[in-house]
Amino acid sequence: MELIKNPGFVILGLCGFIFFISGLIQLNFPPKNINSLYGYRTKSSMKSKEAWGFAQKYSARISIWVGLIMIVLGIYSLMFPVISNESQVWVSLAIIFISVGILIFSTEKKLKQNYYNK
Repeated sequence: MELIKNPGFVILGLCGFIFFISGLIQLNFPPKNINSLYGYRTKSSMKSKEAWGFAQKYSARISIWVGLIMIVLGIYSLMFPVISNESQVWVSLAIIFISVGILIFSTEKKLKQNYYNK
């Protein structure tokens, strides 16, 4: 039951698992057409079918890596609890927000380089 008492493990492990699984699903079953329900959806990714397809694959790969890193950090926080539980919550949330920022920033940067900066 120590697993549940460690917020770093629970938050990062669960979110990392969700990022990882959603990345695998999106990579293996990408949305074929531009839609507003499923996939990486931003103005730049929805401008053309080519950009849409690229954004789906690229963001899925980033999501998988981000998920794996979060899982590893969650396991690390379980094995080496160096900060208080309350601090683990805040650090975990910061890691999640940074991870989402990295995913969006890197995908948008690649879209701009490959499709809109020619």
